[in-house]
Parts: sequence; C-alpha cells; structure tokens
Amino acid sequence: MSEHQFTPQDEIFMRRALALAEQAELEGEVPVGAVLVKDGEVIAEGWNRSICSNDATAHAEIQTLRNAGTVLENYRLLDTTLYVTLEPCPMCAGALLHSRVKRVVFGALDLNAGAAGTVLNLFVGQA
Repeated sequence: MSEHQFTPQDEIFMRRALALAEQAELEGEVPVGAVLVKDGEVIAEGWNRSICSNDATAHAEIQTLRNAGTVLENYRLLDTTLYVTLEPCPMCAGALLHSRVKRVVFGALDLNAGAAGTVLNLFVGQA
C-alpha cells in the first residue's frame, strides 16, 4: 500500500498534507498532516490533535478517516488514496486496513513506530 515514487498528482496532494502538518505544528502538535483523495478529489483532511484533545488516537490519519466517514456516510473508504506526511503507526495502519483505503502514500519514514515497512509492515500482501 505504500508508494516510493511520487507522480505529479501525488506531489500536489502531499503538498496539501504538508500544509496540514504545519497547522499541527502551529497548534503545538507533532507535525503530521493527512489528505484522503477519491477520483482526484479531496474527500477529507486531518492533522495531529492528540495533545490538544488529550486523545492518544487523534492522529492525522484517524482524524482524516473519521472526517471521510462522515462525508461519505460510510466507514468503507473504497478506491481512495491517503497522503500522509509520516509513515503510519500500527494503530493508524490497522484503521487504514479496516477502512479499506486502497493506497497509502507517505512522505517520511517513522523509525520509531513505522508500520508500513520501517519497523514492521502491516500492509504485507495488500494490493
């Protein structure tokens, strides 16, 4: 589910995720942003909110999945791509798998908790 080469379209959406990471940083959060795209359109966005919300699950990916579920009125996010500035952790990787996100593109490796190949790979065998 992870990509190593960006297409021009990937770069556009990753730039938006980076802008959201800047928003997280301005709020005193770990600077991670995420964007969910379907058919070339942004469906939902999110950034880390764990510190300000006192919620360990309020990672950028989870915020984005929650927002997307509300917009689409479905937790199944079929045929979508998530752009996130940092490799998903195990919690977020599990949520991405359960929500059936088709593709995950991340900007940086997470050497401490990366679950898309750095520390472990929960996406093994995913198309």
